[in-house]
Amino acid sequence: MPPTAAELLDLAIRATTAYRREDLGERLAVARRRLLDPEVRVLVVGEFKQGKSLLVNSLVDAPVCPVDDDLATAVPTLVRHAPEPSVVLVGDDEQQRRSVPIDQLAQHVSEAGNPGNRERLRYAEVGVPRTVLSGGLCLVDTPGVGGLDSAHGASTMAVLPTADAVILVSDAAQEYTGPELDFLRQAMKMCPTVLCVLTKTDLYPQWRRIAELNRGHLAAADVDADLIAVSSTLRQHAIRAQDGQLNEESGFPELIYRLRNDILGQAAALADRSVAHDVLSVTTQLSASMQAELAAHRDPHRAGDLIAELTSARGRVDALKERSARWQQTLNDGVGDLIADIEYDLRDRMRHLVREAEEELDRVDPATVDEEFTLWLHQRGAAAASANFVWTHQRAQWLARQVAEHFGDAGEQALPDLGFHAPNAASTFDMPTAESFGVGQKVITGMRGGYGGTIMIGMLSTVAGLSLLNPVSVAAGLLLGRKTVKDERKRMLQRRQAEAKSAARRFIDDLIFQVGKESRDLLRALQRTLRDHFTAHAQELSRSVQDALSAAQQAVKADAGSRDDRIKDVTAELRRVEHLAGLARELTR
Repeated sequence: MPPTAAELLDLAIRATTAYRREDLGERLAVARRRLLDPEVRVLVVGEFKQGKSLLVNSLVDAPVCPVDDDLATAVPTLVRHAPEPSVVLVGDDEQQRRSVPIDQLAQHVSEAGNPGNRERLRYAEVGVPRTVLSGGLCLVDTPGVGGLDSAHGASTMAVLPTADAVILVSDAAQEYTGPELDFLRQAMKMCPTVLCVLTKTDLYPQWRRIAELNRGHLAAADVDADLIAVSSTLRQHAIRAQDGQLNEESGFPELIYRLRNDILGQAAALADRSVAHDVLSVTTQLSASMQAELAAHRDPHRAGDLIAELTSARGRVDALKERSARWQQTLNDGVGDLIADIEYDLRDRMRHLVREAEEELDRVDPATVDEEFTLWLHQRGAAAASANFVWTHQRAQWLARQVAEHFGDAGEQALPDLGFHAPNAASTFDMPTAESFGVGQKVITGMRGGYGGTIMIGMLSTVAGLSLLNPVSVAAGLLLGRKTVKDERKRMLQRRQAEAKSAARRFIDDLIFQVGKESRDLLRALQRTLRDHFTAHAQELSRSVQDALSAAQQAVKADAGSRDDRIKDVTAELRRVEHLAGLARELTR
């Protein structure tokens, strides 16, 4: 029976220890730690009140996520396997963790108990002993997306790079909306594995027609995702009644099959391929010195050519460690260009947002649309930052592949985890306090304007023999007083609009400052990650070539009597390394 991926890594680590290649052993140790964390994170996303929480509860057969007819989820909830039921709340800082009884979860993760996430929780971890989760599956119940232009949509988009798959939930009440299809298209750029689920089929008899319409929308939008229709209510009735036929009608067996085979199975296959790639890379380097020594022993007359070839190879590998190496230049120039492009893109998006905000404020009275405008501006700002992040992620992935390509043939190894996370757009907008203009102020303003009009017209009317206060002068005073009040109201409106525009510009400037700074830090961290990764690999290659050169040089100096014995020993060692390589190749079959 062939070894598992973990067993293969253990064999390879022992081999690196035996051949004194601790540097290669460190790489395999990192791969082993990565393998021992088999969690596959699946984000359950969708618009508000589409049945996401009930879907998660039905999958794990436990009321882990609060369900309410009116109020929605406010905090992402991670549901994973655990020996005993447990709940841990995680604050803004990952170190802020506290356990609460499982029956109090709703008080912290729903809008009813924690409106607007006033507790400032990052997420909640729920552990339950369920077989469906035992293979490493972690379901993440997210707040309603609300479209790409919503804050929740932007925050969901931000965590997509950390997800292994996405389940888009939409109920059978209507076909896909434009925002849902936009979200799907953007999501596939960040996480290619997407599964669509149509819920509440028990409530809507026309669900089959909606399902067909949705499949048509997916095809038209060029979204490669399957759609599964389910009923969480039927699933829960089937579990309570232990009715297998009803369970099949609920659609959940197919969904669970897809989770286990397509998502968990794909993640396991990817992990096996990654392990096999690492082990094959290590065996190639381990065998390099043995093959050089064996060639020198078997044909001493050609040893000089072999040594010259290895010396040239050492020079090429050592050049990879120089700052002038092509991959180093590609990385440094690429990150510099990327920072400039991302900042330009962010500023361009925010400049358009400023124009939109000013146009909106020109059409309304800020005092009457305070909450609506604040919500709109926050949503548009979050959407702009989210779109900028999606583009940053795509460009960073492209740059990493370019660096690997320019590193050379050795750059074919798996790229490191880039550790991407979205910038935190934490800026808040506060509408300036409107200046009051009550009845008393209107009267005083009108009297001030009307007094001048009355006196002016009254003085002119005395020429005609009329008194200072006469019907004409009083009427003129009333007209001028009314105009003064109207002009003052207009002036105050323009002032409120100007103050609101200034506040909006300050909010967007803060947003640019915060998001821009975090984006630059993110790209600099990307630069360090790629630099350290390929530098370490260059050092491994340099060590391997130097060992091969030293082995060939020693073989030339060996006497004829010891040559045959050494050939046997090296051949035996090569067989062992080749056997290890063969096990790695079998792992991917």
